[in-house]
Amino acid sequence: MDSDSVGSQEYSLLKDLRLQIEPKDGTFSLCFWLYFTTSSTFPSTIIQQVYSDISESAPFLVIDDNKRIHLLPVVLLHEEAPDTGNINSWAEVPHATVDFKFPLEKWVHVGCQVCPDYIQLQINGEIVGEKSLCSLLNEKSGSSDLKKLTLANVGGDGNSVQGYVHNFEIFPSISSVKDYHLKDPPLKLSIDESSVSEIEEESDGVWAVVGGKASCRRNFSMDVVLSDAFGQPVDKENEVFASLLYADTRVPVENTTDDEAPLLASYDGIEFSSHERPSKLLLGRASFKLKISQLSSKCDNRFFLIRFCVPKLGNYPFLETYSHPIRCISRSRNTRLSTLVWKRSTVLNFSSVSQSSALDDGSLELQHSGHEAQANPLVKRFRIGQDKTPVSVKTDPTFEQPDEECNSHVQNATQVENEFPRSFDGRPANFNEAYDSPSDSESIGEGNSPLNSMASKRYPISDMTIFKYCLASLAEKSLILKEITTSAPDKEILELANHVSHYSGCSHHGNQILIAKRLISHGRNLWKEMSLNNHHIPWENGVYDIQKHFKMIACCGSRSLSPQDLNLLRKIAGSQEYLTQENFEKLWCWLYPVAITISREWINPIWKSTSPKWIEGFITKEEAEASLQGPTGFQEPGTFVLRFPTSRSWPHPDAGSLVVTYVGNDYKLHHRLLSLHQAYGSYNNGDKRVDVKPLQDMLLAEPELSQLGRIIRSH
Repeated sequence: MDSDSVGSQEYSLLKDLRLQIEPKDGTFSLCFWLYFTTSSTFPSTIIQQVYSDISESAPFLVIDDNKRIHLLPVVLLHEEAPDTGNINSWAEVPHATVDFKFPLEKWVHVGCQVCPDYIQLQINGEIVGEKSLCSLLNEKSGSSDLKKLTLANVGGDGNSVQGYVHNFEIFPSISSVKDYHLKDPPLKLSIDESSVSEIEEESDGVWAVVGGKASCRRNFSMDVVLSDAFGQPVDKENEVFASLLYADTRVPVENTTDDEAPLLASYDGIEFSSHERPSKLLLGRASFKLKISQLSSKCDNRFFLIRFCVPKLGNYPFLETYSHPIRCISRSRNTRLSTLVWKRSTVLNFSSVSQSSALDDGSLELQHSGHEAQANPLVKRFRIGQDKTPVSVKTDPTFEQPDEECNSHVQNATQVENEFPRSFDGRPANFNEAYDSPSDSESIGEGNSPLNSMASKRYPISDMTIFKYCLASLAEKSLILKEITTSAPDKEILELANHVSHYSGCSHHGNQILIAKRLISHGRNLWKEMSLNNHHIPWENGVYDIQKHFKMIACCGSRSLSPQDLNLLRKIAGSQEYLTQENFEKLWCWLYPVAITISREWINPIWKSTSPKWIEGFITKEEAEASLQGPTGFQEPGTFVLRFPTSRSWPHPDAGSLVVTYVGNDYKLHHRLLSLHQAYGSYNNGDKRVDVKPLQDMLLAEPELSQLGRIIRSH
């Protein structure tokens, strides 16, 4: 390999590619990672073949206007090689091609093998195109004339393909390029959108953030992931910097009139300029808690972007990432979440993906953490089968569990949760009047706030406890609930759930409060039953009891947990040979909310269903993503799988929720958390909503979802 070639650099512009090789008997192989930017135009030549005795070059690897790659014959070997003076001549000669669109802004591994009698094209380690050229051998020239060949991107074809290459390797003989597919993959920086919290996503994809003055602005958080081309987090000790730009020009946003930095990083309640406080990568993940001090209204109503980059790794487009366009608004006292059913969830990270990771959104974590989760999760305006009219609801006195195995304690937990009256937009129904104010003022000091409107009411659980809970971390929430549920009656717990849901703006917080007493009591009794007062027990000894109680709570005796399901539960518990009470509590705080969800009449049938298998079992985010990918890319847009996010444990507001992982029309993977209470969890005048379709029908009616995917699980 030429010492001055691109192979001597980790990353290089495609336009700088130029390698010289001396093939043996007319054979050679090459492979490289390829990345196209969005500014590329097609069709175009990726690599050209250049000979010292030919003044013009001929195409070797091209991409057509449909973004499909084609490998062409070699000029001195084959009679019907492309014309050296005509860039479009490749379409007239035999060639190997791949039948999928090459993605933009994504690393793809390309491999080529050239012999006198065939050419072969590989993508991501898989053979995708091959062409026999035995009948096209150039009898006059022969392989002995192919002594020196230069492969380069020389341009000049009228179009410009803008891209980067990584680890370009070329061999003078046939070599297994598939092995090099796994060697030193390139890196990419991205936002883990499932980690975003305290942001509302509007119908046009714009993020709405509450910012401005110090008394008004709110924290919002997200994680940035440094991963390799296979999506695996990369452990590099570097810092990620965040900055605020204008979305239209990508020019930095100016300081406020008070000379305050436009983007602030919050650490331990203290605000710093984001330039002064980068976030360190830990196991491939950097967590940010940010605030915006500059309002869009003060900047001609322009949108903003947050740019994340790792300067020490180089100034490359794949090592920087941008948020959605952001509209920064001031806080109004009647700000509330819109009517939503699909909701993007916050990330509670546990050990192996971030500083405080949780099991799922990243790689598989091994320990539980009490990392603080934000109160209001990011939500997306997708709806499933409901209009936007708020309707007050009541408990259905005739509510029945879907399986005769359901014990009374499960019914009680369900009934307590259903006693929480709410409207279809997810707010507590008895607080609707607090939002019905004619004022449009954006000042938080004007009018009667929800706090003032309820100040005259007193409850056994103090206001201080309510607000302490709203501001607490997950670990603190757990301790508060354990203390309250030991003595408080169900009525007081219901009032606490109402108030917390109201002040946090998210009814899902109330759901976790309502199941707290049963979760804690049932878990404590189960541990006593299993441990027999021992400090720890072998994992195998506890599996039977855990599964028995899960099936009882989930109201499904016909489906047992698979070995893969139990293996995931063991990892949630800490992957230890022995199960301690602490390990069991980690497992139980995840499993109990899932079992309660499965017991619901709208989930229970699809959990029981085996053909098709709507819910494959307990799977990780990585397993879901892998199931939607084939050897040449993602499956068809609209293909989806259902899963319970393993990063959501009680009392996280999304514990026990269902997530849809699907291939979007942009051929990217998306994760959306389903909020089903608006469609199923509400009753009007004591009557069940019989007009609602089954969940599977409602999912398939969504424009972004078209077919259920399959998950192949290893045994």
